[in-house]
Amino acid sequence: MEPTDQVTDQQAAIGILTVSDRAFRGEYEDRGWPAIRQYLDAVLDSDWRAVPRVVPDEPSEVQLALEQMVDRDLCCLVITTGGTGPAVRDVTPEATEHVCQKMMPGFGELMRQVSLQKVPTAILSRQTAGIRDRCLVVNLPGQPRAIQECLDAVFPAIPYCIDLIGGPYLTTDERRIVAFRPKKARKG
Repeated sequence: MEPTDQVTDQQAAIGILTVSDRAFRGEYEDRGWPAIRQYLDAVLDSDWRAVPRVVPDEPSEVQLALEQMVDRDLCCLVITTGGTGPAVRDVTPEATEHVCQKMMPGFGELMRQVSLQKVPTAILSRQTAGIRDRCLVVNLPGQPRAIQECLDAVFPAIPYCIDLIGGPYLTTDERRIVAFRPKKARKG
């Protein structure tokens, strides 16, 4: 755990899960985790701490990591990177579906729509999102540029979704991302 990730009662726990055989074995520099961390540092005004993990492309490993991040680490949001393509070892969406009580297909639909404006192979991506207890799990691709594009598209809805499932009230730096909340749902 990095010194800046010390737990306090006020911090929202946010999981960042890299799913990659090569990153897990140390053969590949994980660029997804730092890209997500940098994005969240720039966008969130709320006090938060990262709960990072790297696991191989194994369904049971991905499922266990997601369960632990939600059930033990009490994350209100888990963002995964990697394992969303069509390759045989790409299993992140299936693992997410296995551990979530509700799926949120609109997240994946919007991310693919945004990505298709940049690259025609975005139709091969299988990003999705789901809810486990009081946590939103969002699957992202592994490329840092695609991570930012996808998060820019869906992040305005994330804080309100977390509100609706009983999680902490997250605020954003409105110069970067404006979180949408109906007027009656706004705090303060």
